[in-house]
Amino acid sequence: MNITCHSSLFATSLVQKMKEFLRPHLHNLTPYTPILPFEALSEWLGIPAEKIIKLDANENPYGILPAVADALRELPYAHIYPDPESRFLRRALADYHKIPVENILAGAGADELIDLILRFFIEPGDVILNCPPTFGMYAFDTAINGGQIINVPRLDDFSVDADALLEAVAEYKPKLLFLATPNNPDGSLLRSETIDALLEENLLLVLDEAYMEFAPPNSSRIKEVAEREKLIVLRTFSKWAGLAGLRVGYGIFPSWLMPYLWTAKQPYNVSVAASEAALAALKNADQLEEIGQKIIAERKRLYTTLQEIDCLEPYPSQSNFILCKVIERDAAKLKADLAKQGILIRYFNKPRLDDHIRISIGKPEQMDVVVRALEKM
Repeated sequence: MNITCHSSLFATSLVQKMKEFLRPHLHNLTPYTPILPFEALSEWLGIPAEKIIKLDANENPYGILPAVADALRELPYAHIYPDPESRFLRRALADYHKIPVENILAGAGADELIDLILRFFIEPGDVILNCPPTFGMYAFDTAINGGQIINVPRLDDFSVDADALLEAVAEYKPKLLFLATPNNPDGSLLRSETIDALLEENLLLVLDEAYMEFAPPNSSRIKEVAEREKLIVLRTFSKWAGLAGLRVGYGIFPSWLMPYLWTAKQPYNVSVAASEAALAALKNADQLEEIGQKIIAERKRLYTTLQEIDCLEPYPSQSNFILCKVIERDAAKLKADLAKQGILIRYFNKPRLDDHIRISIGKPEQMDVVVRALEKM
């Protein structure tokens, strides 16, 4: 055996041995599938970024507010570590929502808080119930933390099967349950009676309200958290405020849990830029609410229009997107054909969704282009 071959075998053997140091449940972890960055999509399609209509990630088509742009341009302390407690941001959130500041924790997106919650509560092998189709991070972070995922599939209209879920709670006795309301990818709200029933169970209910700003008034449970022991509500600045690229979210937690969260969260998790942008957004919340109403109006208009397209069956939505079943056509090809025209929508190669597409709500002129393209197809 020559020296090169011997060295190669030794290196392979060493790598194999080092892999044994990995936590066993991570060896075959399936990675989360994110959306490609905007500039990468532009290069891949060969279409200038300004000509692309990006409706695949539920982002705010109006971008950041002018006041947010000014705040980012004038950052005075970018060279200094951020406030580990995000004091000014939490106070602004408390004022905006009329909730106690002591119950608020900010995060680098709500995703960080999902992972933090799981790290606190689950031991390897603990069961987490999941209600697919839904946001993939619940199952993904559970897998990373060594939990066991038990799926309780949604009904045909994508609403939660409350009876089956309560039966699963009784059988598996989970510590945690994550539920998105409105749900991603279909935009449906969780029924109030289902939430009430789950709050009677011996578990911690985490309501992910990432899209709540697009839902009817009084749909949120955010004001109840401080008075309850078993409820957490998560929110984000990504959708409504257009800060998806800055990664800033927050959670409202029961009082008994807050001291533990403060001891374990990353000390500088919300950057100076993210914090200043979020503060500027909250100071101009009236403008954000106007934009939110534009998106809601456009969602209603698009839903009516999509009902008239033969190959699509849209689902009612309370969010900033619409899920459509594709009839007598290949949904993946439909997405690909639109992409060639610079129109990006979401396709999920997953059970129960492989014949569906999801269209984020854009500006009226963008939606007109999308509708014309779909009608031609």
